[in-house]
Amino acid sequence: MNTSFFIAKRYLLAKKSHNLINVITAVSVVGVAVGAFALIVVLSVFNGFEQVISTMVNRIAPDLVIEPEKGKTIDLTSFPEQQIQAIPQLAFYVHNISEDALFRYNEKQHIGRLKAVSSAFQQTGRMDSLMIQGDFVLKDGRFNFAVPGAGVAWYLGVNTRNPENLMQVYVPKRGNPSSFTFDQSFNSGSIALSGVFASQQEIDASVVFVPFDWASNLLGYQNEASTIELFLKPEADEDEFRKTLSDFIGPGFVIKNKFEQQETLYRIMRSEKWAIFIILTFILIMASFNVIGSLSMLIIDKKKDISVLGFLGADQGLLQKLFLTEGMLISVAGGLVGLVAGIFLVLLQQQFGLLKLGGEEGAFIIDAYPVALQWLDVAAVFATVVVIGWLAALTTVLTGLKRIEREKVSVD
Repeated sequence: MNTSFFIAKRYLLAKKSHNLINVITAVSVVGVAVGAFALIVVLSVFNGFEQVISTMVNRIAPDLVIEPEKGKTIDLTSFPEQQIQAIPQLAFYVHNISEDALFRYNEKQHIGRLKAVSSAFQQTGRMDSLMIQGDFVLKDGRFNFAVPGAGVAWYLGVNTRNPENLMQVYVPKRGNPSSFTFDQSFNSGSIALSGVFASQQEIDASVVFVPFDWASNLLGYQNEASTIELFLKPEADEDEFRKTLSDFIGPGFVIKNKFEQQETLYRIMRSEKWAIFIILTFILIMASFNVIGSLSMLIIDKKKDISVLGFLGADQGLLQKLFLTEGMLISVAGGLVGLVAGIFLVLLQQQFGLLKLGGEEGAFIIDAYPVALQWLDVAAVFATVVVIGWLAALTTVLTGLKRIEREKVSVD
């Protein structure tokens, strides 16, 4: 067995001459453990919320979106729609128009986003599980319907049980704005409501789904779409499909996957997660001062042992390695205890949902705090504990042994 590790292990477990050193060592282990526990639990909660938000967003988001590289619309007359729809891995091909709009219901108004989709979108069934009122129906025979998000419905005071109240939609006219008077600057139309959906807050507060043909007439579009949304079959290879798609559409278009469509949202969530990680790391650094105190007192307590080891031939390097190993044992022990406790709690919450969000039943999309354990986070937390512990121990050992060496020289 390695000499420095053998002696360090005995120092850690054996009773010291001063009981206070045992107490401070125990406090050091507990302090590091609490820091590691807090890190893994908080990171797992952020992972859980990220999964919930991603799931809600991805229920609506297509697998791939085709956007024009320049300009606002895609000319459908020259677009290779038939070739794309013939690709075997494609499940649904959806035309989409997105435009800012003013929505009016009774006397209330709200500015949001008009999202017009072709009939294939309803066939995907993506919206069925998100409906909190009514059904996701955009077209029934010759009748057109709109489906607003929960936020829009709240702002407008929507009552889907009263079919007589229609929503008025105002959109800017196409053309040179300077040639219009204020009264002539907008196209308007009225449409009935079939239901209300709820997904993610930003979407709910702005988006209203309407039929593609109805929006095309309102906006004055002729064989044009803002984007093309593609929904793939479950067994489809997205990378392979994307390569085939690029060959068909050629230059002038941008293809985005789910992450690229919501890139800002994902970046914000990850930035928040790692910002919290940095803040809790500072708390872990504060806990490492206990390690410094414990190791400093141990070095002072073992002055006689250091002298004996010196007479037996131990050089300065061996002594430094011994106490550095002692400091690392304290940090690693605390880190492992904290990680095991944190992982156990996260798995319990993940399996049984012990900690509830509170409020009335059904008030939230989920009942319990979401958590998701990622082993990359476990590795990152353990590595952080090891690095902080090593730096704290190295600083203490170098300072403490130098002080003892100076005292020895002065005595001689």
